[in-house]
Amino acid sequence: MGKTRKPYPPEFRRQMVELVRAGRTPESLAREFEPTAESIRNWVKQADRDEGRCEDGLTSPEREELRRLRHEVRQLKIEREILAKAAAWFARETDSVPPKSSSS
Repeated sequence: MGKTRKPYPPEFRRQMVELVRAGRTPESLAREFEPTAESIRNWVKQADRDEGRCEDGLTSPEREELRRLRHEVRQLKIEREILAKAAAWFARETDSVPPKSSSS
């Protein structure tokens, strides 16, 4: 696996985007600074989305909402599974296991 590093600060990313928009190439910035040219291109593309310059993907707030909702769905699935197991356990303990419905 590749090495991982802390994400670049938002201000640094904004500065890279501005340099590209001012005429510098992502390749020259990658040689001068640490991020790869591909990372810089991705930052420019995301900034374009966030500013409404292109419509080919999710904006940063939309990405954050999607991340949050996916996390919430994972948590709800875990909680539902726990509740189902608890209900089954309590039903067995009280000897009142209802018959399984064939409609589900």
